[in-house]
Amino acid sequence: MATIHDEEFGEITVRRSVRSSAVRISVAPGGTLRASLPPYAPLFMLRRLINSSRSELRGMLTKQQPAYELRDGEPVGKSHHLKIIRSSRLAVKRYKQQITVILGPDDEITDPAVVRQVRDAIAAALRIEAKSYLPKRLAYLARQLDCHYDKVRFSHAGGRWGSCSTSGTISLNIALMKLPFELIDYVIIHELCHTKQMNHSPKFWTLVEAADPSYKLHRKLLKTYSPSI
Repeated sequence: MATIHDEEFGEITVRRSVRSSAVRISVAPGGTLRASLPPYAPLFMLRRLINSSRSELRGMLTKQQPAYELRDGEPVGKSHHLKIIRSSRLAVKRYKQQITVILGPDDEITDPAVVRQVRDAIAAALRIEAKSYLPKRLAYLARQLDCHYDKVRFSHAGGRWGSCSTSGTISLNIALMKLPFELIDYVIIHELCHTKQMNHSPKFWTLVEAADPSYKLHRKLLKTYSPSI
């Protein structure tokens, strides 16, 4: 199956089917977006649908995201934290390493509208951290493992921590910044090994183990975290 990359939603699986009469987008079980197209529909129709339906697609993905508690002082990523206060009207602001949530008299931190704004601010903070840390770490580990990639991209939608395309593009989820550093390394190593083995064969896992002898533990621990924001 083919894929296209969207700056916001990451890798989107594209499937063509004679049973498809129109371009449709849905959420796959893993939390990523997938599209169904008629056999000869041009891809620009899919991109146009994505651009015109971003709010609806965010809503679809939000339903797949686990609920979590937003608390005053909660750490966000590696260097940010939440500050929750009350005032006259709702506002969510990010300044330096602090995300300030200002609740109005009738607002609650659990209100869907509040959660959406806070998640947008968290995504912005994680993207800043990801762009600062992940490319340097990726380059360092690539040198250590003698792996070569073309470029790195960032996403924050879907259920994948990372991916590697056949063209050598490595996509990393900005939610990686929520993970312990050793699990960030495991994900990066995993994707770098795909530049040599584009599969999950025994040869692939041998490469991973050579770079990360504790990869089985890290793989297990990774499943206790969600790549959603």
